[in-house]
Amino acid sequence: MFNKSKVMASYIAFSLLWLVVTDALINMLPVGRGVYMALGIAKGAVFILLSVVFLYQLLTKREQLEKAEENEQQLLTLINSMPDFVCFKDSEGRWLRVNDFGQRLYHLERIDYVGKTDRELGELVPFFKDAFEQCIESDREAWKSGTVTRREESFETPDGELKTFDVIKVPLFEENGARKGLLTIGRDITQQKRAEELLLKKEKLSVLGELAAGIAHEIRNPLTSMKGFIQMMQETREVNDDYMRIMLSELGRINQIVSELLVLAKPQSHNYRPFLLSEAVSYVISLIGHEATLNNVSISVHNNAPKACVYGDQNQIVQVLLNVMKNAIEAMPGGGSLYVRVSEAGGTVCLDIADTGIGISKERLQKIGEPFFTLKEKGMGLGLTTSMKIIQEHKGTMQIESEVGKGTIVHLTLPSGYAANAASG
Repeated sequence: MFNKSKVMASYIAFSLLWLVVTDALINMLPVGRGVYMALGIAKGAVFILLSVVFLYQLLTKREQLEKAEENEQQLLTLINSMPDFVCFKDSEGRWLRVNDFGQRLYHLERIDYVGKTDRELGELVPFFKDAFEQCIESDREAWKSGTVTRREESFETPDGELKTFDVIKVPLFEENGARKGLLTIGRDITQQKRAEELLLKKEKLSVLGELAAGIAHEIRNPLTSMKGFIQMMQETREVNDDYMRIMLSELGRINQIVSELLVLAKPQSHNYRPFLLSEAVSYVISLIGHEATLNNVSISVHNNAPKACVYGDQNQIVQVLLNVMKNAIEAMPGGGSLYVRVSEAGGTVCLDIADTGIGISKERLQKIGEPFFTLKEKGMGLGLTTSMKIIQEHKGTMQIESEVGKGTIVHLTLPSGYAANAASG
């Protein structure tokens, strides 16, 4: 830093030393008066030359300092005009400079913050003590990572508003790896977070509206049929067995809709235990065997892991397999083949169910699993949605591949029952 007093003192000391030493040396020389005068002139010329060089260097240095100060002032003006929090700290976490926004944010306008740590500032401004403690923790993470870190930090202001900031911290290091300083930049995203929350609420209400409309539509259809049959029986004063059979079927349909909605709406109590997947597959095939025969569909099973064990609710897994296999049969109205393959690898049980049906287009495949989206004329669109939820609850995955005219493959994976049971225990 430029220090005028030290520079002037150094110049005066050098000048006096020059005069004394050179006079002493000239007086010691055995020369005549002419030579003596010539040496004196040379001494003065050298002194003037050195003074000019010194003065030039001094003025150059001063211009550089003034330019640096001007640049620094411009930078500070820019930083202070920013609507973001900007703070510089040294290697020990002591505050060196903070912009105007930061001073207003933490009420530091009348506090000498320079050289103080977050913990010391927390004592000076007690309201923000927790916020400063949060800064200490995030600083520690930034120094530990040794690179740019980013996180969200929230705290309450004295007027009761909860502020949320997107905080970026940049640790700076010397060439030898020693800590140099820490730059913190925080952008106020409070309004953005509020907008996101409002958008999320709006989406939830929209989904709720669609769900309510779908439920009303699906339940109204069987109710309309039942109402018509009851009116007909009321007019004829006769109980028609066919009408009763259809009404019981429609009541069962309503009960199925409600049951599947309950699965989607809230967690159910499950009977989780280890069971052989081959047992569930065999049971489902026995259920759909007659339907497959009527539709000219052949079923082949390739079980490469007959002892594969799954930990979960066997009834729910049966429900998933039943939904998938019935969909496969219905996708082959002119007959075809249904392939079931079971394998196990790396603590994961894999089940592939493939058909040679009509397939699904890419556009429709993207919507598979959405509530009330169905490819069936009389379907409810809840079967695959429920199945995906069940597989998710069992920590598994469900993926569907399809090509129009070639068929569909459903890939199911579930954690091995031995590993899952050990983990839960």
